[in-house]
Amino acid sequence: MNSAALVPPWVKIAPGRAYPERAEPTLGWHDHVAEFLWYDVAKPLARTVFNPTRLLMRVVVECDRHEATLFQATDDELKSKAGALRLRLRREGFPVALAGETFALVREAASRTLGLRHFPTQLMAGWAMLRGRLVEMETGEGKSLAATLPACAAALAGAPVHIVTVNDYLAARDAEEMKPLYDFLGLGVGAAVQGMTRSEKRAVYRNAVVYCTNKELAFDYLRDGVARSGQRSRLHHRLDKLAGRATDDDAPVLRGLHFAIVDEADSVFIDEARTPLILSASAGDAEDASVLERALALAADLRWGVDFEIDPVERYCLLTATGRDKLSAATRELDGVWQSERKRDEQVLQALSAIHLFERDKHYVVADGKVQIVDENTGRILPDRSWERGLHQIIEVKEDCAPTQRRETLARLTYQRLFRRYLRLSGITGTAKEVAREIRAVYGLDVVRIPLHRPSQRHNTTPRLCSTKDEKWRVVERVVKVARQTGAPVLIGTRSVQASEEISALLRALGVDHALLNAKQDDAEAEIVALAGELGRVTVATNMAGRGTDIKLADGVRGLGGLNVILTEYHESRRIDRQLFGRCARQGDPGACHTIVSLEDDFFLANSPWLCAQAARILKMDSRLWPLALGILRLHAQYVAESRNSRQRVASMRSDQRWEQILAFSGRRE
Repeated sequence: MNSAALVPPWVKIAPGRAYPERAEPTLGWHDHVAEFLWYDVAKPLARTVFNPTRLLMRVVVECDRHEATLFQATDDELKSKAGALRLRLRREGFPVALAGETFALVREAASRTLGLRHFPTQLMAGWAMLRGRLVEMETGEGKSLAATLPACAAALAGAPVHIVTVNDYLAARDAEEMKPLYDFLGLGVGAAVQGMTRSEKRAVYRNAVVYCTNKELAFDYLRDGVARSGQRSRLHHRLDKLAGRATDDDAPVLRGLHFAIVDEADSVFIDEARTPLILSASAGDAEDASVLERALALAADLRWGVDFEIDPVERYCLLTATGRDKLSAATRELDGVWQSERKRDEQVLQALSAIHLFERDKHYVVADGKVQIVDENTGRILPDRSWERGLHQIIEVKEDCAPTQRRETLARLTYQRLFRRYLRLSGITGTAKEVAREIRAVYGLDVVRIPLHRPSQRHNTTPRLCSTKDEKWRVVERVVKVARQTGAPVLIGTRSVQASEEISALLRALGVDHALLNAKQDDAEAEIVALAGELGRVTVATNMAGRGTDIKLADGVRGLGGLNVILTEYHESRRIDRQLFGRCARQGDPGACHTIVSLEDDFFLANSPWLCAQAARILKMDSRLWPLALGILRLHAQYVAESRNSRQRVASMRSDQRWEQILAFSGRRE
């Protein structure tokens, strides 16, 4: 194992850890000034002189120099070449000439084993990732194949590689599909997915390249820390083994945080970084259902605006003095937790949140008698996750489910702090430019945009703003009818499970056959999305919309204008809107994007209610002004939402840092 080629001289290795990882830097004011001068002054000036695309093209030129020789080589000669490159990469690192030669070998091996050949744009993306950059590459441009280039190069250099993606299906699929390539080069590959034992995970992580999800990786890291019980150095572990005190479960699962390639990086680094990952264990018996039922009954008697206030944007409830007096009178004859003012208020506030802030089929679903959280960013179910401080249990009672046990926190960590510990970090995504500054500030990654392999044929129709939801669904219905008359496929994107089921019910009433994809059908996600390009196909999906799964157009669909994507409600970030539109017009295919939204959409009402009211007046006065009204309304609402989410990410990271300091003071870590 050799990561020397990956580690710049200014990177410090964290001491006393069970395996290699990067020490977190402590930045002073002078560091921030230097960072500003370098990133905001020097680099922009340099880009006006040196074209970044031309710099990336150097690796393509070097790669093409070796093409003829490698094409004529036998399989055995290519494998021998891979063995020779191992020694050179470990000794020399990744100069552009050697990287180009390595990429040429990987490209030829992929051509023979997978039947796929890396495009020049994919070579450019691979070079940028190998240098520790975040690559923005349009949806459908072959990000999964591009990631094999830096993965193979780093693995040949002896560094364990983690390719991080957003769900188990993609991790297992990519590991299986790319396995012939890695096998040809003599590199082991595996997928670390949910449900594996620690022994099984340990065996997987011994491979040169491991595909895993961000959540599994983070929890494996946290479990390693808990298993070591604070004694995280390799010396301590060896002493425990000599003394017979260590078991197999005590041994770390990971081999270190060497090189990570994060797929769908904006989703991992930004959307999922608002809350810390918490490793917990059951604490005591299940909650007393009668206490939770009483809390819900007391909360139901309180009046909004009189006894309590709600901030729907920041998502919290606050009791007024009148509400506290009313609770005190209602619980005067009760015993137990109701005699403690603090515990009483906490229970009722959680009940108010369960009633007013958490909606079924939007924030959670009920399946098999269990309350399962829905990821608001992806629309996917989050298995084995629960809300803290008794909120999950009170929602269970609200939905007539048996309350589960409360959980005790064993360890916690944010994605920000986890990924900054990699000796070298890189990523790839279709949408990063909107958050490039935050990603650079938090993760130290520059965003590099890769040009399209083929010119885009995407057609964006004029966005439509409707006064009501009913009007919006009627307009969607007309667009679907027009598309069906020609046989063109349609993908309708929604923000929530509830909205997806509303449009599904409307289509059923019209006799339109369609496929429905939301958190309740996430097991069939890839299959449903992959078929969305079939002739005459209509698909309704929450914004998960199969990230990472290609929608291939059936024969004859290109001549009909390709896939029609309909956005029915704006998301909190323009990035997610772009991700949905990226489902069509991939790799030079034709496609059309339709935006049909209404003033009654939850997104507008929650983030920009005053402007929403003004837009309604404008529509009544002069309907010709609605494009301007929609533009201003969207801009403001998304600015409010993204600012709030950014504050949450900063607060989460600072809270995690304070937690680390507390544990360090007590002699524990994480």
